[in-house]
Amino acid sequence: MDQDVIIIGGSYAGMAAALQLARARRRVLIVDAGQRRNRTANHSHGFLSRDGAGAAEIALEARRQLEAYSTISVVTGNATAVSGERDHFVVECADGAHHPGRRVILATGVRDHLPAIEGIAERWGRSIFHCPYCHGYELNRGRIGVIGSGAMSAHQAELLTEWGDVTFLPNEALTLDPETRDRLIKRGINIETASIARITAEADVELADGRMLSFSGLFVAPRVEPASDLPVALGCALQETPMGTQIKTDASKETSIPGVFACGDVALAPHSVSLAVADGAMAGAQVHRSLVWPG
Repeated sequence: MDQDVIIIGGSYAGMAAALQLARARRRVLIVDAGQRRNRTANHSHGFLSRDGAGAAEIALEARRQLEAYSTISVVTGNATAVSGERDHFVVECADGAHHPGRRVILATGVRDHLPAIEGIAERWGRSIFHCPYCHGYELNRGRIGVIGSGAMSAHQAELLTEWGDVTFLPNEALTLDPETRDRLIKRGINIETASIARITAEADVELADGRMLSFSGLFVAPRVEPASDLPVALGCALQETPMGTQIKTDASKETSIPGVFACGDVALAPHSVSLAVADGAMAGAQVHRSLVWPG
């Protein structure tokens, strides 16, 4: 059966888009690889009505609610290719299945590029975070370490003074110019220039000179890029943001390829569950409008 819309990515943004389309009684297929960006996080914060709920719990409840709509179907797997044109797309999956549809929404999320420091990846989303609005409050104004990763790191350190006592560890990722250094010091931020050897325990930083610094939590601003190769393969225009590379969309969430839309972290900055849901809802509504008024 031809779908009205095929959504590639079944996390928060993709499901929010699907909900708008289902409520317009449109046929929607979600292709979901099951790789939510926050899959390592135990809890989600800052999402109105679900503050503090389990990140997986929110996603599962959303999926259960979508299942009530008979026009929505879900395929578990990876979308490997998209061909065709507006009104005549075909999405190919890793299992060899081909799914025709009139519109495509890319809600594939992003890939985080973390600093190459031993211990970061294992603690990502648990005691090492990127969003202070999502995880800062629970640190109870304790000691916060900010690990340098790029141009956004000093800005992140300044912002985090709202949540605790901040130590900034550039870790050779960037050289602080005198103006930036003075600005950080005026904010009461301690600057630790020794390089990091590894992260241990929950959020302890072992420095190359042997010293150990203990924190309530650590933050890092990773560079991001689309988690899937599909946007590039399709020829979608990309754009650079302070956070990394994302898909460029217009006000209607349509990419540079007619009939292909994008939403969530892959087409939005900054990133959070709340913002992803809002962006997905907007994309779903705009795609529906494109089906009603195709001109």
